Amino acid sequence: MLESLLGNKSAEKVMLSIFIHGELHASAIAQHHGTALDPIKKQLERFENAGFLISRIVGRSKLYKLNNLHPMNKPLKQLLLIASKSNYNLNHEVGQI
Repeated sequence: MLESLLGNKSAEKVMLSIFIHGELHASAIAQHHGTALDPIKKQLERFENAGFLISRIVGRSKLYKLNNLHPMNKPLKQLLLIASKSNYNLNHEVGQI
């Protein structure tokens, strides 16, 4: 649903995953979606460079979360909420959940 707005499917997976789970590392997102790690890392870096995400190091992992200080945080969360509900409804209707 957000693919056209965010630019690609990896970007959508990243933002929805972080919105739903709060804070994640790249490999958790890739594993959950059954996708390669490299595109996920690139999207995380892109969103962090743009200020939409912030990160912290825990052990050997880099955890990412939404940047609550970004001026577009509130509208972004509203879009992600709508998309997450839509994705849930679509997946639920076809029995994927």
